[in-house]
Amino acid sequence: MAKPGKRSRAAREAFADKANLSVEEAVKLIKTAASAKFDETLEIAMNLGVDPKHADQMVRGVVTLPNGTGKTVRVAVFARGAKADEAKAAGADIVGAEDLMELIQAGKIDFDRCIATPDMMPLVGRIGKILGPRNLMPNPKVGTVTMDVAAAVGNAKGGEVQFKVEKAGVIHAGVGKLSFAEEKLAENIRAFVGAVSRAKPTGAKGSYLRKVSLSSTMGPGVSVDLASATGN
Repeated sequence: MAKPGKRSRAAREAFADKANLSVEEAVKLIKTAASAKFDETLEIAMNLGVDPKHADQMVRGVVTLPNGTGKTVRVAVFARGAKADEAKAAGADIVGAEDLMELIQAGKIDFDRCIATPDMMPLVGRIGKILGPRNLMPNPKVGTVTMDVAAAVGNAKGGEVQFKVEKAGVIHAGVGKLSFAEEKLAENIRAFVGAVSRAKPTGAKGSYLRKVSLSSTMGPGVSVDLASATGN
C-alpha cells in the first residue's frame, strides 16, 4: 500500500494543470483521486462579486439538494407544548426551552441545526452570541423560525443546506458524499449553484459568480467552468 505522502503527492499530480473543468469532469477527477479511509464530503467553494459588509450585498439562503447530503443532521428545536410534541414526532434530536438554553450556555451544542417557533425567539436571542458565530441562530429567512416545526425538522434531515456568504465574499458548503454516483453529485452541485445564483442581492455590481471550485474533504481543489456549473 502506498504511504500517505505518496498518495497525497499522486493526488496533487493528478490535479496539475487542471482548471475550468466541466462539473462531470471535476467530479470524476475528485472521486478517482480520493484516498481517505472514510467517505469524504464533496465540498464546493463559490467566489462572489459582493462585499457582505454592506447589507444590500449579503447573500444568504437555503436549498434542498435533490440527492441529499449523505450526512446525519442532528436538529435542536426550541418549542413548548404541542409544538414541542410535533418536533419530537418529526424526529428532532433535542427539544426544549429554558432547559435547552441552559445546555447551550454550558457549551453542550450537540446539534447541527437549530429551529425555533416565533414565540421562543426572545429566549433564543439571549444565546445569540453563542449560536450566531456557529451559524446556528434560527432565522425566518431560511425557514428555521417557523410554526411548522415538523416540516422544518424534515427538511433539515432530508438534504437541506443553508448557505451564507463569508467576509471575503466566499460561500462554502458540502454537496454530497464521494460514495454518491457521479450524476447525483453533479445534480446536487448544479442545484446548489442555482440557489446561490437566484440569491443574488440587489447591491451586487458587475460579475456576481466569479469562480466555482470543488474539492474533497482531504483532497486538492479544482476550478469548474461557470457555464457547466450553472447548466447554461
